[in-house]
Amino acid sequence: MVQIPVRLAVDELVPSVNKAMNALEAASRHTSLEPELQELVRLRASQINGCAYCVDMHSRDARKGGESEQRVYAVAAWREMPFFTARERAALALTEAMTRLADREITDAMFAEAAAEFNDQQLAELIWVITVINAWNRLGATAHPWPVAAEAAL
Repeated sequence: MVQIPVRLAVDELVPSVNKAMNALEAASRHTSLEPELQELVRLRASQINGCAYCVDMHSRDARKGGESEQRVYAVAAWREMPFFTARERAALALTEAMTRLADREITDAMFAEAAAEFNDQQLAELIWVITVINAWNRLGATAHPWPVAAEAAL
């Protein structure tokens, strides 16, 4: 096994913030949103942000939650794939827009697309889920605080 080494164990070095972040994560999971949808959102943001740990974890979590391999593999190209619902597409579009916020603003049209698929409560929950995974991704992609093990190439 090859293991990506830890750069900086930020969670161990600043446990009070880590504890707060874990509480925020737990709160973001207790929503009315479908767990499968949440995992697709977490996976897509993690792909965009290049967080190896989170891509690995959320791919596995999606599969454990009943997601097909085909849909997990297709998340990166969801716009071109026929097997995502309008609700999932709206969530993934908002995920991409929020994750790439520095590239362009979130327009009223983008927001309306998501609002057409989610009620206000659900939309607020979705925004929190996206916000939290982006925070985790930034920790993971920067500090590599959690080891990622992979089988060695043959």
